[in-house]
Amino acid sequence: MAISKEIFDGPCFIGSIDQGTTSSRFVIFDVTGKPIASHQEEFRQLHPHSGWHEHDPEELVTSVERCIEYATRVFIEKGHAVSDIKTVGITNQRETTILWDAKSGRALHNAIAWPDTRTVALVRELKARQGSDRLRGLCGLPLSTYPSAVKLVWLLRNDDNVREAYEAGRIVFGTVDSWLLYKLNGSGSRNVHVTDSTNASRTMFMNLESVKYDEGLLAFFELDRTKIKLPEIVPSSHAKAFGSMSSGPLKDVPITGCLGDQSSALVGQCGFEPGEAKNTYGTGCFLLYNVGEKPVISSHGLLATIAYDFGGDRKPVYALEGSVAVAGSGVGFLKNNLKFIDQASDIGDVASSVEDSGGVVFVTAFSGLFAPYWIDDARGTIFGITQHTQRGHIARATLEATCFQTKAILDAMAKDSGHALSELAVDGGMSNSDLCMQTQADIIGIPVDRPAMRETTSLGAAIAAGFATGIWTSYDELKDINGTDRTVFQPKISEETRRMMFKTWERAVQMSKGWTDVKDDEEDRQQ
Repeated sequence: MAISKEIFDGPCFIGSIDQGTTSSRFVIFDVTGKPIASHQEEFRQLHPHSGWHEHDPEELVTSVERCIEYATRVFIEKGHAVSDIKTVGITNQRETTILWDAKSGRALHNAIAWPDTRTVALVRELKARQGSDRLRGLCGLPLSTYPSAVKLVWLLRNDDNVREAYEAGRIVFGTVDSWLLYKLNGSGSRNVHVTDSTNASRTMFMNLESVKYDEGLLAFFELDRTKIKLPEIVPSSHAKAFGSMSSGPLKDVPITGCLGDQSSALVGQCGFEPGEAKNTYGTGCFLLYNVGEKPVISSHGLLATIAYDFGGDRKPVYALEGSVAVAGSGVGFLKNNLKFIDQASDIGDVASSVEDSGGVVFVTAFSGLFAPYWIDDARGTIFGITQHTQRGHIARATLEATCFQTKAILDAMAKDSGHALSELAVDGGMSNSDLCMQTQADIIGIPVDRPAMRETTSLGAAIAAGFATGIWTSYDELKDINGTDRTVFQPKISEETRRMMFKTWERAVQMSKGWTDVKDDEEDRQQ
């Protein structure tokens, strides 16, 4: 039965655009957080050279538009009216960098995706630059291949079209949220150029305290504000700033929410209290820990970021974050590169064919290791192979790699915050695997709590949009959303077994270092 809110006439639903690293989706929720209709579509992953990872910016937009069209069609077939969809929220892959021409509105280069490692040499150069030691204290992020800033600098140095547009003052910078909002609003006809504070906090351009662009950060990266257009930073929940749909079945429906994907998952898990955390197992794996209304700068390898910012009289809420570069993409590697499995969902069956990993450890450092290690020159390395090793051992070791890195992040968070987590809320594709979640509980030694409805990232964007339009006005109204039929995985192994497993993992991490250097990367790229 359709559920109404008093501020609207008739039934009330919220659309959520979820633009991820490997696919886009559109989910239509009712006000209880139940998904009513959805559509998902994958798009191409472009790897022109080893370590490079790109997307076609136009393909991102068309995939979103098709998802909206097909999901809306299903929604109508279920007896609802398009007019029942009162607002739309957006959540997106973060850090991925897109540049476009202010006059033509066309992208100047493929989007450089967040896992891309072409900037390894540039990062080392920037780390040696005077003032680099101050950056983390200003923006919460360490210098690495991860943030948008280094991708932009690389493009300015290496692409003639980008450089020409910059010198002419025509270049427009944005992360995926900004690009989608620009295009969905009709490009130049409305010229909406904004970003929300969660996405802006991933660029290395925004001061974490002031939530504004920092002239010192921009100067460090040698950017001239008169030559590049940066998006206006606005709260994640806003009634006007994000514009409205300019075409398609949802024409004129307002866009009122925008969150980076990991922030959106924390909101979708209703992690509104300091000390609450979630872990999302997607292409990568991202653990966010709510630290409240003041940022905590990590001294143990974690990122400081904005968790969410609902505007009005509410202050931004901050989080500590641990980022694992490879999670679901490790399963994809077994499927696409090694042909171990036909479908990603088969990983559980293959891993369950053996009792344990048989001593195999797989450090899935395809693009180096992220938090809390930050080892740029690590590469994917499998240890412990014997004549006894089977597919199942490697499959299980692939799942364990994500679980071990999650433990390393939790240990670092406990040191930074002074509090050890008592339970971990999870979501994302890999969380569908009971084996993976049981393994996670065993390795971290605390319960793992999985919701029945796992589209929490999409739900977070819907919640942000709903706050801006008055569908919800307080966090208390959301306490029952997605709270039923949750599965809790309890740890089943001894503390001694857990300790020995993690000690072996840490040894493997140290042995995975130094497999590449800047010269190797440059020679590989030229070939």
